[in-house]
Amino acid sequence: MTGKISITKGPEFSRVMGLGVARGENVVPNADIIGPIDSSDEWIRKMTGIATRVRAAEGTEMIDLAERASREAIANAGIEPSQIDTVIVSTITFPHITPGAAPVLADRLGATPAAAFDISAACAGYCYGVGQADALVRAGQSTYVLVVGAEKMSDYIDPTDRSISFLLGDAAGAVVIGPSETAGIGPTIWGSDGAGAGLVGQNHSWTEVRNGASFPTLRQEGPSVFKWAAFDMAPIALKAIEAAGLTPSDIDAFIPHQANMRIIDQMVKQIGLPASVAIGRDIVDSGNTSAASIPLAAERLYRDGAVKSGDIALQIGFGAGLVYAAQVIVLP
Repeated sequence: MTGKISITKGPEFSRVMGLGVARGENVVPNADIIGPIDSSDEWIRKMTGIATRVRAAEGTEMIDLAERASREAIANAGIEPSQIDTVIVSTITFPHITPGAAPVLADRLGATPAAAFDISAACAGYCYGVGQADALVRAGQSTYVLVVGAEKMSDYIDPTDRSISFLLGDAAGAVVIGPSETAGIGPTIWGSDGAGAGLVGQNHSWTEVRNGASFPTLRQEGPSVFKWAAFDMAPIALKAIEAAGLTPSDIDAFIPHQANMRIIDQMVKQIGLPASVAIGRDIVDSGNTSAASIPLAAERLYRDGAVKSGDIALQIGFGAGLVYAAQVIVLP
C-alpha cells in the first residue's frame, strides 16, 4: 500500500433550516367519497379522524407539488437554490420508474449539479431522508441538503376500496438541512420488517400490469397495520428520545405520520407524553399524504401558534415495507 485515502469531515452538528409545504388544490369532504365505499361521514370520522383530504387539481403532478414546497423551504432557509448540493425526494407516486424525481426537481429549482436521488420508503421516507441528510452534512459530503416528501396518492386510488384509498391525499413537504453550531437533529432510529411487506402496497406489480392486469391501486390490511403502528412504533419513538439524551418531558411537540387519528392518540398514550406537548393532527383536514404528512403537520402547528422556532419535536414515520424511522429535531 503506497498511500492512504483521504476522507471528508464536516461540522459536528446539523439542523433543519427551513420548512415549506404544498397541499393539493382541492379539498375533498367525506360526503364526496362515501357513496362508492358504502360508508358515512360519521364512520370515517370515528375510525380515522378525517373530515376532508386535499387532492391535486387536474394537471398538477407530484413533481409540481414538490417544486412548490421546495421553493418555500429554500426561501425560508435563507439560501439560494444554487447552494443546494444534494436533493433527496421520498415518493412512491412519481410516475416514472426511471429517471427519479430528484434530478428532475433539482433541475427545475436551479440546483444542478446537486447530487439527487429518490427514496422509496413510503410514509417513513421523510424521516429516512432527514436521517440521511444529517449524516451527509456531518460527514462533509454536503453543505445544504433538500429533503422532500411528495405524493400524488390520488393517482393510485380505487374509489371503491374501503381499506385505504378514502384516507389518501396529495401534498408535498420539504426542509433544508445544513450545518449548525449546536445539535439540531438527534440520532435516527430506523428499521424494517419485510415479513409484513404484504400488509400495505400495490395490488398488482408492474410486471402483472404488462401481462394484462389492471392499473395498480393501493390496498392495506387495516387491522394488522393499525396494531403494528399503534403499539410497535411507540417503543421506537422512545428510543429516539433516549438516543437524543432526552426524556418525554423534554419534548415540546410530537409530529407523527398522519395515518389515523386513533393511531396518533394511542402513540401519545404509549409514549407517555405530557399534556403540554403539541400534537400534530393535520390528518383531520389533509388526510394521509404518506411521505408529505410530517412536514405538513409541522406547518399546521406553526400556523396554529402551537409551536415556535427552537422547540424540540419528536417525529416518526411508519408505513409500507414495513419500514419506520424516528428522530428528535429542533424546529427551524
